[in-house]
Amino acid sequence: MEVSGVCVDTSAYSHLKRGRDTLRLRLEEADSVYVPATVLGELFAGFEQGARRDENALELREFLLQPAVTVVSADENVAERYGKVVQQLRAQGTPIPTNDIWVSAAALETGSRLLSYDSHFEHVPGLIVESP
Repeated sequence: MEVSGVCVDTSAYSHLKRGRDTLRLRLEEADSVYVPATVLGELFAGFEQGARRDENALELREFLLQPAVTVVSADENVAERYGKVVQQLRAQGTPIPTNDIWVSAAALETGSRLLSYDSHFEHVPGLIVESP
């Protein structure tokens, strides 16, 4: 399967905001950029703890307005994929955080590569992970 889209996790978005040029270029090259709703929740929760809450929220909203960017909700297909990933990880004995299973399910459902700096995503069968 040809993979031209990318899915952004929380660590990747954080690196992007810190000025990681290789990540910015990877996002610019992608036909489609997916952001799971779970990632948005994690980001907004983090913003609530910081001194730049409003500025960070505005920057995120501007990022989401880009034509290539799509927010991925936890619909029935993503939820079914989540269930399969949970079972696969249990069978392997390699659990990962619940939110990251949702992120994995969104990436798998959209057929995209996951951009992340968290190594535990490597345990998810079928998930292609990049750390640009």
